[in-house]
Amino acid sequence: MSTVTEQTPRRRRRWVAPYGFLLPAGLLYLAFLAIPIGYAVYLSFRGLRVSGGGPFGVQEETWVGFQNYVATFTDPEFLAGFGRLAIYGIIAVPVTLGLALTFALLLDLPRVAGARFARTAIFIPYAVPGVIASLLWGFLYLPSTSPLNYLLRRLGLDPVAVVEGGMLFPSVANIAIWTGVGFNMIILYTSLRGIPGEVYEAARLDGANEWHIAYRIKIPLVGPALVLTGLFALIGTLQVYGEPTTLRPMTNSISQTWVPLMKIYRDAFVRDDLSLAAASSVVLALGTLVVSVVLLRLTQRRSLGVS
Repeated sequence: MSTVTEQTPRRRRRWVAPYGFLLPAGLLYLAFLAIPIGYAVYLSFRGLRVSGGGPFGVQEETWVGFQNYVATFTDPEFLAGFGRLAIYGIIAVPVTLGLALTFALLLDLPRVAGARFARTAIFIPYAVPGVIASLLWGFLYLPSTSPLNYLLRRLGLDPVAVVEGGMLFPSVANIAIWTGVGFNMIILYTSLRGIPGEVYEAARLDGANEWHIAYRIKIPLVGPALVLTGLFALIGTLQVYGEPTTLRPMTNSISQTWVPLMKIYRDAFVRDDLSLAAASSVVLALGTLVVSVVLLRLTQRRSLGVS
């Protein structure tokens, strides 16, 4: 009887212990994710209306239903921002993944010289904050400080406007590519290092060279890592904000609503329309979630055979 009495508190402690460990993470999730999302959804259904009429009307917050969502989906500036985002993503995502995979395959070659230095050098730009990276590239883009334009002027040629016209999208995407290649390269390189060496030895015994091994073995086996990096790159594209905002003072081609997040910021903190900004944020978040789920489902079916 006494043994049973002693085991009861011990079992209770074992039952409570996992929840005790989960409590801090749960509180952080609640405070910094669930509550802000819930408040944004609440704000998206609110709006300001003038009551009283005449010059003495008073603004008051009231329930407006889906009015802010209708305004978001019919706003030409918001929709045009997605068009620019698509052009930016078509440039940034394939180039980032292509360079990351190329560098990872090169570093994974046997007896490659300086692999550790090259790996660190490629990864370092990822450690630079996005705003700092944009400022650094902004100095290189500015006509008065650009090394390219300096060389062109020394050669008697006209300077090139890097952040104007057709060069604008590649210039903005270049900043994201420069900072994103290292992170994606590390993920792909780690995945390559996890492939058993016996697979390569068997392929070499069958007469395969390094190109055949890379194309027939390495790239298919790192398919899940490519899906993961592709998903990260896609989510990063939908959240583009820092690069165009930093470059905006340098050119007239980037407006306050150039991409969706810039328009949301303008609505919230310049026009003081928090409800419309909240509705746009919810739409953008749900769109990102849907695109991510669809991409995962499609790529898992093809690369992993998951039904």
